[in-house]
Amino acid sequence: MTITSIHLDHFPWYDYRRYSFSLGLKTSAGTYLSGHTASEYEPATKRIVVQGGVTEQVRTVYAKVTAILEGGGLGYGDVARIVEYVRPEGIERYAEAAAVRRELFGGYQPVVNTVPVKSLLRPDAFIEIEVTAAAAPGIAPSAVFLPSIQPVDDQGNILGAGDVVAQTHAVYDRAARMLSALGLGLDRVVKTATYITPRALPTYENAVRVRHERLGPVFPAAVDIVMPRLLHPQAIVQCDFIAAREMPVALNPGWKRYEDLACSPAVRVGKLLYMSGQGALDPTTGRVLHKGDVVAQAECIYNNVLQLVRVAGGEPRHLVKTIEYVTPASLERYREVTGVRSKMLQEPLPASTGLISEALLRPGMRIDVDALAVLD
Repeated sequence: MTITSIHLDHFPWYDYRRYSFSLGLKTSAGTYLSGHTASEYEPATKRIVVQGGVTEQVRTVYAKVTAILEGGGLGYGDVARIVEYVRPEGIERYAEAAAVRRELFGGYQPVVNTVPVKSLLRPDAFIEIEVTAAAAPGIAPSAVFLPSIQPVDDQGNILGAGDVVAQTHAVYDRAARMLSALGLGLDRVVKTATYITPRALPTYENAVRVRHERLGPVFPAAVDIVMPRLLHPQAIVQCDFIAAREMPVALNPGWKRYEDLACSPAVRVGKLLYMSGQGALDPTTGRVLHKGDVVAQAECIYNNVLQLVRVAGGEPRHLVKTIEYVTPASLERYREVTGVRSKMLQEPLPASTGLISEALLRPGMRIDVDALAVLD
């Protein structure tokens, strides 16, 4: 199967062809949808608007998801993973979103990752939803997804309050138990997404040591993002894990800065290439490049992403998904990143999600890109 974009003759919410992403891509390893809010074109004002409360917005988002899945010959029963990006006001009313999801999916409930964000690119949106589905009906994606893991006990009580190392251990303990139930271990983790609060940032290097202790021998790809709060009000770290049944293979173009890190620039499992979150960093020293310039940083980052794809034997067309985390300071020029994507990426354009973080790990960083390729 080649990588193909899902095209719809009728998508009533807006003209998706004007943007530098695909609604969704079908590949031999899975179907990947862009993140969607309840945004829609309002003819009276000639602008994109988001209307309604949480329940109404979630229903609109899933109407879009339904249309895209059907355009790819799929349905709700083919969905393997849902990522719900929720802004702080949405977290307070998150039960509404969960209720709509349970109603729509009925007896079949896919894995859910819940990611609190500082805000969404559409300021009136409470939630943005991203879906991973089967490659074709009955063919599950080539990945093992775990739900978002918080540092809580079985009753939902916080563990290691205020201690980022203790909370990280608690998260990895729970991940190990979940994987064990599937006949896997932490050595099969291929990607981690770690979200921390500003409170955890000063001592986060201590928590990174937990990765050295618990992961490997092949370190997974990783992305680490700062958000204003997490799902549990006392959590200062939470993680999403992706694993594989095959042993991953690490790939490195020769970037020395990864030699002391407990993550790989990229890992390959079968046709899937998981990449670590890329900032505009010097590959040897880790120094931030183009400080404060989101456009120059985006060009640097996509050069790095495409270098990783080529090291794995792929081409730009194999890039199937990107998540762009941007800081509030970058928003004034963030639209210009569309030009960078249009210049550097190839058809079919990847599915994409754009999110606003509280901060990135290094001062001066304006954008971090989390990418996935399928080497068909």
